[in-house]
Amino acid sequence: QVQLVESGGGQVQAGGSLRLACAASGRTFSTYSRAWFRQAPGKERQFVAAINWDGVSAYDAESVEGRFTISRDSAKNTVYLQMDTLKPEDTAIYYCAAGRTAVTDKESRSYDYWGQGTRVTVSS
Repeated sequence: QVQLVESGGGQVQAGGSLRLACAASGRTFSTYSRAWFRQAPGKERQFVAAINWDGVSAYDAESVEGRFTISRDSAKNTVYLQMDTLKPEDTAIYYCAAGRTAVTDKESRSYDYWGQGTRVTVSS
């Protein structure tokens, strides 16, 4: 059974940092793009960042570029999202996903596998 399990969420003050992890099991995703999405209360799920098997990454420039960094450890089948200089508007449930798609693909429907999400709350 394929599973993606997120961890690392929590509550932090504005300006702080968190590191999310997404561990995969049940299959390797060596040729998949791995992504992070987020969904704030009352809003649609939004693309945050993605990384492919070669380490090429893409970000939602408007909201997170320059503050968030995505990385992957293929040996551990794990993807990370380092979030720095957090803002209250970053508050959301963060989901990891995997899909056979381009790293620049921001459409959630392009991703086949999803985790259950981890909550991030940033207070002002």
